Amino acid sequence: MTTSPTSPFETLTLEQLRTRTSAKWRFFEPDVLPLWVAEMDVPLAECVIDAVERAMRNGDTGYPANNPYGEAHADFAAERFGWNLDPTFSYAITDVMSGVDDLITTLSEPGAPVVTTPPVYGPFDQHVKRLGRPQVFAQLNDAGRVDMASLEEAFTQVKAGGKGGVFLLSNPHNPTGVSHTRDELQSMVDLANTFGVHIVSDEIHASLQMPGHTFTPILTLEGAENAFALTSASKAFNLAGIKAALIIAGSNQKRLLTRMKANNVAWTSHLGVIAHTAAYRHGGEWLDAVLAGLDSNRQFFAEQVATLMPKAKFLVPEATYLGWLDLRGYGVPNDPAPLLREKGRVAFSPAEFFGLGSDGHVRVNLATNHAILREAAERTAAVVTAL
Repeated sequence: MTTSPTSPFETLTLEQLRTRTSAKWRFFEPDVLPLWVAEMDVPLAECVIDAVERAMRNGDTGYPANNPYGEAHADFAAERFGWNLDPTFSYAITDVMSGVDDLITTLSEPGAPVVTTPPVYGPFDQHVKRLGRPQVFAQLNDAGRVDMASLEEAFTQVKAGGKGGVFLLSNPHNPTGVSHTRDELQSMVDLANTFGVHIVSDEIHASLQMPGHTFTPILTLEGAENAFALTSASKAFNLAGIKAALIIAGSNQKRLLTRMKANNVAWTSHLGVIAHTAAYRHGGEWLDAVLAGLDSNRQFFAEQVATLMPKAKFLVPEATYLGWLDLRGYGVPNDPAPLLREKGRVAFSPAEFFGLGSDGHVRVNLATNHAILREAAERTAAVVTAL
């Protein structure tokens, strides 16, 4: 496959990327290729640079006011997802995971369990444990999708406990890159309503849909009026270092949202709101170029895996820039990442980070250039085929 000359992932060289001081490029030794944490190897959108620079030059670095972020997101969601969202049903928070904490503790009593669908984003497990909540797991099926029978069993267990509970959903799913269909999500909503489980949907990767796939906001589904969603421009626009996010309430939860907002003492970053608002308002063309580049990258890496590691299985993402690579065909350890980092000098997100069903897998960050993806595939193949 040839690389589009306009791909933003082909703009920066490895030498330029190594001048960055963020976690992706400084956590491991300089000879390690970093394909782990969710940062993209792209130049930032000019509209974001301009907005932040303007704020800095104006000394506009105080506390956020009103809801420009929620309003910008509502317009963005209408254009991208066909979602007619009232921005007064949202407010800005520090980041998605702080919102997860707030919602779990607000929607359920102490000791009520939280349902997750592993393998899933590691901080779900970490935050649930930190809150002292029991966990109930509904493991994904072999295709990396939510298994409705397993989910029903989990909800049955929650109902039997008598305290209610929360279903923490990754939509789209991290790490498998699955873009849940509307029918799948409707089934999840129906089951949650049947068993009295509250839904909290992490939709931070919503904007990163690959061709042929469409994002469905949980709050657009029938029966999801009591659900909550969390989102941010941080993943789609590479703004993790300028934190801001949104809590969005279902149509029956306006009163609860208002109470939560009044009790929110952790102000989000004003610069974060400025940056994310600019991204949603003016970053559409930049995002389209990123999506085209990611489509190229996912196909390119799949070809590398098929050629160099025919016993491996690569779950080509339908959304996100994260791929799920199954190396069990080569007899790798339960968590292959330490071996690949030590012997191959390539860093993937480790299996242990994602919980049940992760043995023999690594998560691959595809948001880089083809040269790095090729080199990472070659190094990985050299290690696993020698086992």
